[in-house]
Amino acid sequence: MSTLFLRTLREDPVDAELPGHRLLVRAGYIRRVAPGIYSWLPLGMRVLAKVEGIIREEMDRIGSQEVRFPALLPREPYEATGRWTEYGPNLFRLKDRKDSDLLLGPTHEEMFCLAVKDLYSSYKDLPLALYQIQQKYRDEARPRAGILRGREFIMKDSYSFDVDQAGLQKAYDAHREAYVRIFNRLGFEYVIVHADSGAMGGSASEEFLAINANGEDTFVRDEHGYAANVEAVEVPQAKPVQVTVGPAHVEDTPDTPTIDTLVAALNANHPRVDGRSWTSADTLKNVIVMLVQPDGTREPLAIGLPGDREVDPKRLEVKVAPATVEPFEEKDFAANPALAKGYIGPGVLGESRASGIRYLLDPSIADGSAWVTGADEHGKHVLDLVHGRDFTADGTIQAAEIRDGDISPDGNGTLTLARGIEMGHIFQLGTKYAEALGLKVLDEHGKLVTVTMGSYGVGVTRAVGVVAEDNHDELGLAWPREVAPADVHVVATGKDPAVFVKADEIVRSLVEQGIDVIYDDRPKVSPGVKFKDSELIGVPTIVVVGKGLASGVVEIKDRRSGDRREVPVEAIIDAVVTEVNGS
Repeated sequence: MSTLFLRTLREDPVDAELPGHRLLVRAGYIRRVAPGIYSWLPLGMRVLAKVEGIIREEMDRIGSQEVRFPALLPREPYEATGRWTEYGPNLFRLKDRKDSDLLLGPTHEEMFCLAVKDLYSSYKDLPLALYQIQQKYRDEARPRAGILRGREFIMKDSYSFDVDQAGLQKAYDAHREAYVRIFNRLGFEYVIVHADSGAMGGSASEEFLAINANGEDTFVRDEHGYAANVEAVEVPQAKPVQVTVGPAHVEDTPDTPTIDTLVAALNANHPRVDGRSWTSADTLKNVIVMLVQPDGTREPLAIGLPGDREVDPKRLEVKVAPATVEPFEEKDFAANPALAKGYIGPGVLGESRASGIRYLLDPSIADGSAWVTGADEHGKHVLDLVHGRDFTADGTIQAAEIRDGDISPDGNGTLTLARGIEMGHIFQLGTKYAEALGLKVLDEHGKLVTVTMGSYGVGVTRAVGVVAEDNHDELGLAWPREVAPADVHVVATGKDPAVFVKADEIVRSLVEQGIDVIYDDRPKVSPGVKFKDSELIGVPTIVVVGKGLASGVVEIKDRRSGDRREVPVEAIIDAVVTEVNGS
């Protein structure tokens, strides 16, 4: 450590939000360069290499072959698949000196596809699986949580190529099993959830989420094993119900622009005939948003949902991708005079009606159900408005929030919400990219068939962040041995030259035994500082050579459990080797 490129910090960095992020910076693993951009220092590089090594071993184990494509890429392949436009502002675009359009690769489906097209032409060449571990670039609008969501990051992306769906399923299953092994070895708790394929396209899609209360992904699970990202939860279409109310009627409801004020006014002035109180679940809320397409085109969208629910921005974004969602602002209301702000109802909504605004309903709105909703006139609402009898929509959309206690999509369980961090995502892409780029091979009958693909990603730098978030205490990091920057941290304390002589001897012997060692040999640093640094850095085994040496003992500390024991100096090598190889 007297020569290691390292400075530990005693104070938390002001920009770090999560504990693992704070400790990675304080312990000298990473340094911030700009929002979402980090340098990796020697300790960080050691952990990163361990994570990459685990991934390589498991990918090689299933027969996937490693390649490496450039990060700087031409526009044309991404134009062919539509992603030059679809990626919108998340894509880093640039021009070279000849004014040619280039991009920094956010993901590499196109490059893999073209490489296989260039070299292979027959079904006999398949199946094939290729992978790379490489930098990616996405211009995140809100980079956060250090290396968990950056603008430059390392990802393992792999792709399978088969002639039919059966081959794709086999490749998908092999990758899924490899991912289970990878995440088991990385040593954090995770869950596999059904996911939405989003802009990637394809059929089957699953995410591997590290369970973490600070995660930005929300997922659900029930008592029968169902688990899904909230974006992928499909609420069943409500079954039709029998109309039980009379004709719809408009009532004065002044000063009721919100659901809460409306419910209060209804109970005060328009009591229900069945005697129960009105609730927000009896109201139909119509939310207007503005969709912005990648080419800049703006289109309003109206969403009808029960008044006791909110629109979930993430669920909505997935359903309207590649468009992005922006608020419907005052200028937009001014441009759409048919909309009575705070009193919008189905009467003007729909592509064939006065506003011309596309109108989609939450699937929980049953045909035949009655609602209180806006009457499209300030200070007025309509009661007993029946879906299917008095109003219809242009379709449905799965965009309402999912809540604790909701019924599972199959109707057999109860959903519980939890938070997680996306660590891996696997897709059955099908033929989307192969069709766009003309990737075809001759089948056994001599007929050209489109290759079917799978796509499989792991966030490598993100994995380091997740392991840090999952393995720390109030003193610092506490790495699992398989990804730790070293096996043992030897600390020489005090001023007695004999301590340093014996510590040098122990270090050399451990290295000869194949043990990776960090050695705190700094001669003028106090024991207290050395102990704090060893706990902050978080190597799983700490060996302290100090004042106990006069009594013939050396201390071994388990950083993860906190257990300490004294070992006779002549037995220290065997004790450490046993601990390292046995944990």
